[in-house]
Amino acid sequence: MADAPTTAVLFDIDGTLVDSNYAHVDAWWRAFRVVGASVDAWRIHRLIGMDSTRLLEELLPDASEDDRDTAKRYQSAYFAEHMPRLRLLPGARALLQGVAKRGHQVVLATSAPPNELGRLLELLDAEQWVDVVTSGEDVEQAKPAPDIVRVALERSGVDPSRAVMVGDAMWDVETAGKVGVACIGVMTGGIGGDELRGAGAAAVYDDAAAVLAGIDDGPIGALAR
Repeated sequence: MADAPTTAVLFDIDGTLVDSNYAHVDAWWRAFRVVGASVDAWRIHRLIGMDSTRLLEELLPDASEDDRDTAKRYQSAYFAEHMPRLRLLPGARALLQGVAKRGHQVVLATSAPPNELGRLLELLDAEQWVDVVTSGEDVEQAKPAPDIVRVALERSGVDPSRAVMVGDAMWDVETAGKVGVACIGVMTGGIGGDELRGAGAAAVYDDAAAVLAGIDDGPIGALAR
């Protein structure tokens, strides 16, 4: 990408651009019941966005590998039931367009599996503005391991100091920080501003629409200065 911009904005998708976090919570809650485990929904919600293997280790510490594998399979199946009903969060497409118009690369830095990613991309309908897309096939470990952000930076050819990430979970903030990328937090995933700031977020907004409204004065605007 020799002619590509030397700045980039990396976007998480689930909970940041698409209203899917609570669908993931429901899918995991139901999947745990299949293997005879009762896990409170709030505990599941706290870990949405974390690598599924680590999530299972945290929430089913005494379960067998077979039970964890079964739970993972059922979670995928139950989440698939939600996919036709997913919707974009306020300002999602407009923010991608606004970033592209300002001359930054638009990078979708997600570890969603291919079947889920296809639906997310269909919803976004933003191919004309997106330069790079990652998926779960690109890494062995998802967030908070830094692998997905590293892959996104490598593919965009951008130095960490010239990139900003936008995400909804502490895992996004922590992941970006491990690679030296500033992270903007949005609260559309259900995590409060204090926690996002405590994890190291450079700025926190209600949603993508609010990020766009303040884009030139915040961390994204700083990329051009």
